[in-house]
This record gives sequence, structure tokens and C-alpha cells, in this order.
Amino acid sequence: MSNEKLETDLNPDLVVSEDNKPRWYLPKTRREGYRNLHKINRYGLLLRSDLVLRLNKKFNSEIEEIPSVKSMINNKYFCSLLVGKNQNILYEKYAKDFSENQPQTIMSITKMFINLFIGKLVEQKSIDLNKKISDYLPNIGSGYASATIQNVLDMNIQNSYSEDYTDPYTSSFLHEPICGWRLPENLNEKMGQEEYLNSIKSNEGKDLSNDSKFSHYKSANTDVIGILIEKVSGKSLKEWLLDAVEAAGFEDALYMGTDRYGMPWISGGGCLISRDFLRYGLLFARKGKGVGNRQIGSPKFFDQTLKNKGSIYMKLSDNKSLYYSNSTMKTGDWIGHSGLGGQFLAVNLKTGVVASYFSVIDTKSGTDDEYKKNMINMLDEIVNKNF
Repeated sequence: MSNEKLETDLNPDLVVSEDNKPRWYLPKTRREGYRNLHKINRYGLLLRSDLVLRLNKKFNSEIEEIPSVKSMINNKYFCSLLVGKNQNILYEKYAKDFSENQPQTIMSITKMFINLFIGKLVEQKSIDLNKKISDYLPNIGSGYASATIQNVLDMNIQNSYSEDYTDPYTSSFLHEPICGWRLPENLNEKMGQEEYLNSIKSNEGKDLSNDSKFSHYKSANTDVIGILIEKVSGKSLKEWLLDAVEAAGFEDALYMGTDRYGMPWISGGGCLISRDFLRYGLLFARKGKGVGNRQIGSPKFFDQTLKNKGSIYMKLSDNKSLYYSNSTMKTGDWIGHSGLGGQFLAVNLKTGVVASYFSVIDTKSGTDDEYKKNMINMLDEIVNKNF
């Protein structure tokens, strides 16, 4: 047998190239990358439901006449917008290069699953949100040890983990090799999610308390809570997610990125087709009541999420803010979440109206503050109507 070394190339989708980013996230290939991330990421799960929530087309012509809707669906970033209530699709629109069967990353909207899981544990009195992270995770590093669970859920702590998308070397980008969105510098590095999270430190000379009223947004916060949920419940995040998928009644799959050892990347690893993205929101609108009389989450905790002060995530206008509360964003009667690069899900817990929006921002950083504010204000207008 020959001792000749086999020739190889680095995986072209995952190797870090210009601007310290992998090819799938570069502006010119991001739109394609977002709809193929469920196949591009190195590790993952595919979870499907046995029962499918039936959706009926019952279009409401009022929605397409809303000026902000007309503007956003004609934006070059646009992919899809669906509006639903109960089991009815009130509006459904796709870009010319998009379709109802196309999966797309939901990025940080994946974080909303945590609200369901934590809510259940609080209801069961298995967890006290006022206790410190280290009370449940004794091996956690100084970046989280003294923080309360509530403050971590509310993005209300500071530590050395950064999430500034305009900085190509921000912590959240450097976190990506752990869960297979890019190759590590050392291909022999095989660190898992828990080991990585335990390595996060506090800022030198500072405690973890937030010294402002605004959020310190960190995806690692949600991943720490994911580890905590497994330890407290004795039930894997995969099992928790499957319960949620089977309650939501997805017709396609939840494609979930993981670390190399199978730990779901709960802060941003989810991918869904547009109608399942809507079904995800409808599960929250029903306060966790699922198909087949399944229950996920806690109705009482949804109410607590709206009442909880949280931290200010974003100013929407002079007199209106979006707050971060219990792994969701909230204002007025609705909760939701944004996803990096132009995604948002909004769920009115009072009216039951849900709006799900996919788009792909093609700026260098993947951010566009004016566009994001316009997107959220449009969804705010939609879900506050009682169709």
C-alpha cells in the first residue's frame, strides 16, 4: 500500500476567506447561503412531527394595502412574509427567487424555544430565576458564574463575549467553528459547546452587572441557558426540541445545527420553511398549546414575559421601545425575535395574530439599522390589527 499522502482541499463553503468570514456569509453569496445553511453547516439534527397543523388559506385583502407591507415586499432583501391567525393564512407572499418549500435559517429566532423550555421548568418549580448560574452550573466560568438566570435570559449582563456584527473578529463570529459554521484555524480542535461556554470570562476588573438600561446582546447567553436546561431537567435539548416540533406540527423539518457532539445550537441553529416559520409563531400565539392536545411551555410564563421589565433592545420611536425579556423581544401585547441578516417573527399574545418575515440583508456586516427598524415597525403594525 502506497504511503503517498492524499491530496485535499479545505471545504470551500466553510473556509474563512475575505473579511474573516466563510463564503456562505459573504454579501455576494449570503442569499444563497441562508437558504442552504441547513446543508452547509458541519453538524446537525433533522426533527419532524408526526402530526401536521393544517393551515387554511383565508386571505385578508387589507394586509396587502398596508403601505409598509407594499414597501417591504418590494425591497431587494425580501424573501417571504406570512401572516396567520388560528389555523388561517391571512397573507402569503414570496420573492421571485423564493418558494414555500424553501428552508431558510431563522438565526437567533431559534432563541425563542428557550422561552418554552424555561417556562415549563419555572412552572414545575424546578428552577429559580433569581438564583445564580453557578448554582446550577458549578463549572461555568467567571463570565456567567455570578449572574442570575433572569438577567442572562434578559440579555442584561456584561462580560468578555461580544456580538458586534460590524467587527469581523467579534466573539459571535469566532464562536462559529464550535457549531460548524466555519472551519477552525486548527482542524484538530474538537471543542464542544459546553467547554467553550465555560471558557468565557468576565471583563477584567468589572462585575457582570449591566451598567446601562440597554441590552448587552450575546448569543452565548442563550447557549448557557440551554446547557442549564439539560442539567436541571435531565432531559437533552434534542428531546425538548422534538417536543416543541411535535407540538407546533411542522409539515417539513426543523433543521437544527449542533456542535460536533450533538448539542443543539439553541442560540441560532434553526432552519425552517416559511409556513413552518409561521407555525412556530402560532405555537406561541396559542401559549404553547400544541397539536394533539400537547402542551409545551407555560401559559403563565408567557404573561410573565410580557410583564417582565427586561432590558431595552431597540428604540422603535421616540415613545416606543422593543425590550428583551425571557429570551424574546417584546413590546405592548406582542413577543418575537429578530434574526441576523433580516429575519423577524412577531406574535401578538392578545389577538393571536402572527407575522413571520424572511429576508437577506446583503451589507458587509449583515446589518442595516434603518431597514431593521422599518421591518419591525411593519410587523408591529400588522400584529396589532385584530383581523
